[in-house]
Amino acid sequence: MKRRALVSVSNKEGIIPFVSGLVDAGFEVVSTGGTKKAIQEAGIAVTGIQEVTGFPEILEGRVKTLHPNIHGGLLAMREKQEHQEQLQEHHITPIDVVVVNLYPFQQTIAKEDSTFEDAIENIDIGGPSMLRAAAKNHKHVTVVVDPADYDTVLTELKDGVTTETRRRLAAKVYRHTAAYDAVIAEYLTEAVGEESPETYTVTYEKKQSLRYGENPHQKATFYKKPLAKDGSIATATQLHGKELSYNNINDANAALAIVKEFTEPAAVAIKHMNPCGVGTGQTIEEAYDKAYEADPVSIFGGIIALNQEVDQTAALKMKEIFLEIIIAPAFTEEALSVLKEKKNLRLLTVDTSKAKSTEATLTSIHGGLLVQDEDTHSFDEAEISVPTKREPTEDEWKALKLAWKVVKHVKSNAIVLANDQMTVGVGAGQMNRVGAAAIALEQAGDRMEGAVMGSDAFFPMGDTVEAAAKAGVRAIIQPGGSIRDQESIDMADRYDIAMVFTGVRHFKH
Repeated sequence: MKRRALVSVSNKEGIIPFVSGLVDAGFEVVSTGGTKKAIQEAGIAVTGIQEVTGFPEILEGRVKTLHPNIHGGLLAMREKQEHQEQLQEHHITPIDVVVVNLYPFQQTIAKEDSTFEDAIENIDIGGPSMLRAAAKNHKHVTVVVDPADYDTVLTELKDGVTTETRRRLAAKVYRHTAAYDAVIAEYLTEAVGEESPETYTVTYEKKQSLRYGENPHQKATFYKKPLAKDGSIATATQLHGKELSYNNINDANAALAIVKEFTEPAAVAIKHMNPCGVGTGQTIEEAYDKAYEADPVSIFGGIIALNQEVDQTAALKMKEIFLEIIIAPAFTEEALSVLKEKKNLRLLTVDTSKAKSTEATLTSIHGGLLVQDEDTHSFDEAEISVPTKREPTEDEWKALKLAWKVVKHVKSNAIVLANDQMTVGVGAGQMNRVGAAAIALEQAGDRMEGAVMGSDAFFPMGDTVEAAAKAGVRAIIQPGGSIRDQESIDMADRYDIAMVFTGVRHFKH
C-alpha cells in the first residue's frame, strides 16, 4: 500500500529535494496552495488537498485542511482494529509523514508598515492543528517542522524512522507551536493593553550554546527574543575576538544600559555587573580617558561600552590595557586594525541610538518568575525639589545629573560620587548605605574636588550626609521619603551642602 505524506510549508527552503526524496521512497504527496504549485512546477506528481477532502478551499483559504479526511488520517492509531475499521468505513487514507511550517506571523509583525489586520490574517490555524495532531500520534506519524531535519528523515525512511527520531521531532513540533502561539499571545496582549495577564507566556530562540555559565560547572545557553529590539546585546554584531561567555553577555548588557543614558560622548567601564568608571567628554577619546581615570585598577579585564564611533586615537589607548570587550556603534577601519592585533579581544557593534523602546524585566526565582517594567525613569521625569537652604550651583547640577544616571545602574545599596564629567567613586551592593558611602569615598581619595554624591535610595539618618560632608562633598541627590528626612536635611544645612530630592528611588538587585 502506498504511503501518504502531507506537505504544506510557508518556508520552502529545501522542500523540492525533500519531496523528491519522498516520491522516490514510494510516497504519495498531498499538498496545498503555493506548496502544491511549487511541487508541480518542479515536475513532481502531487495530489491536491481538495482531492482528499472532497471539499474545496473556502473563505479565501482560511479553511482547507480542517477536515476528517485529513485529521482522521493523522490521528488514527494503526494497532487499533476499531480505528482501522472506521478509516475503511469513511474511505480515509492514513497519513504517515507530515511536513508543515506556519504562516509568517512573526515576520509580518516585524514589518514597520504591518497593520493589525495583516497580523490577524497571518495567524495560522490549519497548520498548528495538523502539526499537533501528527505530533500526538508520533508513534505512527513522522512530523517535520524544521528544514534542518529533512536529511535525517529521508535517510531513516529507508528502514523506517526510529521511535527516538519521531519522538524528538514531535517534541520540536510542540516547542515550535508553543513559541508561535506565545508570539501571537504577546502581540495581542500588548494590543489590548493588558498589564498583568492571568498567565504570562514568553518564548525565546536559541542564539548560541555557551562554554559554561556563571561558573565552569554550570551549563548555559544564550537565547534571544524572537523580535529582539535593536540596540541590545542580543542583536549585537561581533566583529572580532573569542566567543562570548555567560558573564561577558551579562556585563555587556549592563554596560549598554548605562551608556544609553547619555547623548553626549560617553564611555562606561563595567566589572562584575557594576560600573567601575563612567566618563563623558567632547570626544569619545576624552570620554574613555575619564572612564579609565575613574578607576584604573578595576577597569583591567573589564568591558567598555561607548555611544559613538571608535577612532584610531581612542583605539590605541584602549589597546594599552587588557579588556574583555569593547562595544560601540561603529569602529573606523584604522581602529579595527589596531584592536584586532589583540586576537582575543571581543569587538561588538550595537547601535544605541535605536535602543529607545522598553520591555519587561524578567527575574527567575525557584518555582516562579518576577515581571516588572524596565526602570527608565530619568532625571527629567523626576519631581525635583531642594529642601536645603543652599541650592546646587550650575556645575553641581551637571554633576548631580551624571551621578543620578549612573547610580540607577549600580547594585543596591548604592552610592556614586561624580563631578560634571566622570564618576570618581562607586560603592555597590552593600548591606547598609554608610558602608556603600565609605567604599565610594575611599575610592575617590584625593579626587573629591567638585564631587557630588548620588544615592539610589533615601538616607534613613544623617550619618551618611555627615561622612560625605567631611570628605568634601558639596551636593547630594537622593530620592527622599524617609520619616527621618529632616535629620539629613539638617545635617546638610549644617555643612552648607545642597541636597536634591527626586521622589523616585532606583533599587537594583
